[in-house]
Amino acid sequence: MPLPLLARFLLPATQPGGQAIRTPFFSRISEITETGGPLSSQPGWLQKILLIFAWGLLVSAAARPQWIGEPIELPTTGRDLMIAADISGSMKYEDLELNGAPATRLAVIQSVVGDFVKRRKGDRLGLILFGTHAYIQTPLTFDRQTLGTLLQEASIGIAGEQTAIGEAIAMAVKRLRDRPQQSRVLILLTGGQNTAGEISPAQATQAAAAEGVKIHTIGIGADTLTVRSFFGNRTVNPSAELDEKTLREISEATGGQYFRARSTNELMQIYQTLDQLEPIEQEAEVLRPKTELYPWPLGSTLLIFFLLSLININLFKWLHSIRDVFYRANKDSNQGTGN
Repeated sequence: MPLPLLARFLLPATQPGGQAIRTPFFSRISEITETGGPLSSQPGWLQKILLIFAWGLLVSAAARPQWIGEPIELPTTGRDLMIAADISGSMKYEDLELNGAPATRLAVIQSVVGDFVKRRKGDRLGLILFGTHAYIQTPLTFDRQTLGTLLQEASIGIAGEQTAIGEAIAMAVKRLRDRPQQSRVLILLTGGQNTAGEISPAQATQAAAAEGVKIHTIGIGADTLTVRSFFGNRTVNPSAELDEKTLREISEATGGQYFRARSTNELMQIYQTLDQLEPIEQEAEVLRPKTELYPWPLGSTLLIFFLLSLININLFKWLHSIRDVFYRANKDSNQGTGN
C-alpha cells in the first residue's frame, strides 16, 4: 500500500528546469503550459482521492481475497460395497410375496435391496447384474439414487438365462482391489447355481480371499411352490437348483456369512443384519468452500478509471494540443530545411 509514497520520497527527484524526455519541440510545450493551456492543469482533490482508492483496490485484488464458507463434512465411506444381483432365468419364479401378492424373486430383490441402498448413507456402492455373463451396471459411487434407479430398471434375462456366479465375483474383485483393504465387501444374491462363465466360483473365491474381499452370499427362493396344471395342483421345489454348498464355501473362505431367504420377510431381516455392519472408522474429510473475491476490487478499479476519464474531460484537449505541437514542430523543421 505505501509503495507510491516510498517511490515519491526515495527515488531521486527531477532537477528543477530539467527535462525528463528530450524533444526538439520542448519550447512549444513550454509555451502551452506557461500560457495556461490544458497541460498545465493539475489533478484536483477529487481525482487524487479516486486515484488513492484505485491503488488500494488494485493492491486488494493482487492480495487475492477469498470468502471461506462454513465447513462441509464430505461423505466418507465405511465400506466399498458391491451388490451382485442374479437376473438369470432362475429369478423369474413367483415363489415369494410382495405386499401380499405373488412376486418374482427379482421384484422382491428390487424392493428389499432398494431400501437397503437408501439406508447405506456414507458407503460407496456399486451394482453388478449377472446372468450368462456379468456386467457392471453401476461403478462404485456415492450416488445411491442412481444405483437404486438402475436396479429397478433391471429385467430378467437381459444378461442371459444361465448363471455366471464366478464371473460376477471376479468382476467385483477387480473393482474392489484398489480400494482400502479392510473395507471391501460384496453381497451376492442368487437363486441358482453356477452354469456359465469362464471362471469357476472356486477360482473367483480364491482371488477374492487373496485381495481381502469379504463376500456375503444370499440364497433366495422358497422351498415349496404350488403349481396349477391341467391335472390339478402339484407342489414343487423352486430352489432345487440352488447350490447352497458353494455359496456357503464362498462366504466361509472370504470371512463373510451365508444367508438363506425363503421369504420376503427373511430377506428383509437379512438386510437388516447386513445393515448393522460396522463401518471402518476413517477421519472425516472437511471442505471449506472458497469463493474468489478479487474480481470485485479489480472491476471497481476499472470503474474508477472510467470515472476519472469522464472527470478529466480536458484529456481530449491535451491530445489535440499535443497533435498541434507535433504539427508545428514538423512545419518549422520543413521551413528550416527550405522544404
